[in-house]
Amino acid sequence: MSEDRGTRPDGAADPDAPGSAPPRLRPRPLDRPATDPGERAAFGRPDGVGSSFAPPSSHLGSNGSLPTVPPPTAAVARAFGRPDRAPDGDPAGGLQRPPGASGDALRGGGQSAEQDPFWPGGSTGDPWRDPGTPVVAAPPPGDGDEPGEGPRPDGPRLSVREVLFGKRVQPRALALLGVLALVIGAAGGLVGHWTAAAAGALTSPGAVLSATEPARERPPGSVSEVASRVLPAVVSLEVTVGNQAGNGSGVVIDPAGYVLTNDHVVAPATGPGQGTIEALFSDGSRLPATVVGADPMTDLAVVKVPVANPTVAGIGRSGELAVGDAVIAIGSPFGLAGTVTTGIVSAVDRPVRLDPEGSAGDAVIDAVQTDAAINPGNSGGPLVDATGAVVGINTAIRSAGSAESGAQGGSIGLGFAIPIDDARAIAEELIRTGRVAHADLGVNARSVTDGATDGAQVQNVVAGGPAAAAGIADGDVVVDVAGRPIASADELVVAVREHAPGEQVPVGLVRQGRPLTVTVTLGQR
Repeated sequence: MSEDRGTRPDGAADPDAPGSAPPRLRPRPLDRPATDPGERAAFGRPDGVGSSFAPPSSHLGSNGSLPTVPPPTAAVARAFGRPDRAPDGDPAGGLQRPPGASGDALRGGGQSAEQDPFWPGGSTGDPWRDPGTPVVAAPPPGDGDEPGEGPRPDGPRLSVREVLFGKRVQPRALALLGVLALVIGAAGGLVGHWTAAAAGALTSPGAVLSATEPARERPPGSVSEVASRVLPAVVSLEVTVGNQAGNGSGVVIDPAGYVLTNDHVVAPATGPGQGTIEALFSDGSRLPATVVGADPMTDLAVVKVPVANPTVAGIGRSGELAVGDAVIAIGSPFGLAGTVTTGIVSAVDRPVRLDPEGSAGDAVIDAVQTDAAINPGNSGGPLVDATGAVVGINTAIRSAGSAESGAQGGSIGLGFAIPIDDARAIAEELIRTGRVAHADLGVNARSVTDGATDGAQVQNVVAGGPAAAAGIADGDVVVDVAGRPIASADELVVAVREHAPGEQVPVGLVRQGRPLTVTVTLGQR
């Protein structure tokens, strides 16, 4: 039978009743000190909020409940939702560890680190789960080097057309770019101008260049104008005999292609070797030439060139020349075709005996002397006056104390030309007959002087000759021929050749100190 416990009338257990439990002490009331109104306003709950997470009334629905969130999209569900297949032993599909997989098992025994669903590489090497990992101060965020992004590919480039008309750049930007370019260009121009002005002031202050004058025209009668007219009529003659070659000059004197030159220029081609002659014109044309006739006594020859419509030189008069007249020599010295030199007439009627080897005979000319530069190769070329008319044929130079015709030697300002008055008559005769006959006195003479009178003393008289017929004897001194004074043996030769064969001329003599005049009928040589 059970024992009834004593109770109090208010239903509480009576502690004095037999068999009742000891009385229980109630908790002491909490002593809540008064809160400061400022702290309550700063940290207390808002009015009307009864719990820590009570939503504001504005977030409640119309029925007083919390509003529901719309279901997530499929992409959000795949990214943040639970896995499709829950682990074994977790029918709710939660994120619980597999049964029996404790931390100790994962670290030491039970399931292997390779089977740990949270740490595939094993949790033993994770510093966050190893209590023995030392504490290392990490650098503040952002102080480390950013990982390299690798080379970026080049973007599309804009062409000028796309920039201006493709609406790829704003018009304001284009306008601003144009203004900047103009400003930079103007600034650069000003800087350059100031720099140039400053440099000019440093180098040549106040210097002003004078204005250049236009080129002057070459007046008629100038050397260049005369040469331009005469050069087309001058040819360069190239003579070849076997393996030997020489050159000279010539001048066209007839439209038929006749060229006047020196005998010593073409003599090698008419000798035993029978060489060839070629004429080279100023335009570069090269044609063969044949000898028409030659006169060794005056060192003149005429060749013919098969040329159509050649330029013919004008023929002047050497008898009108005066000492000091300007002359121009044109020829091919040392093979330099078309060479022009200038000078004056140094003397006229200068008897010059030519080199027998060069003239192929005992030639004596009554030369025009000039200081125009004449060199080997000028032989046969024209000597022209200021009008461009031919007044002589360049023939010889005097070098190293001897008269040389064609010999190697430089010009020293003593050149000699055959007067054109004599050369023209001889050239006409050579073209007509191929030979020339000269007057002959029939004596051999030498130059003499007694200190007061000069002359040509007769050494011997050719038997049966014109002088013997006229009564000239050995020892007579010839001092005059047809009124021309004779001062040397060479002057006697040229004075006689001025006349035609068969002509009667008076000859003045000095015999044993007495003057004597005889008339001689000149012979032919």
